[in-house]
Amino acid sequence: MGIMKKAGALGVAKMVYTEARKPHNQAKIKQAMQTIKDRRNQGRAR
Repeated sequence: MGIMKKAGALGVAKMVYTEARKPHNQAKIKQAMQTIKDRRNQGRAR
């Protein structure tokens, strides 16, 4: 059971890595990170 769980997790991790390498997905990731940073900084500005 443990080997199958690890194999499944590895497959999911590989898929996420492959998708994150695509340029249009990189732009989405950068935009999301900037949004998170902006929200975090708004809380400090008060």
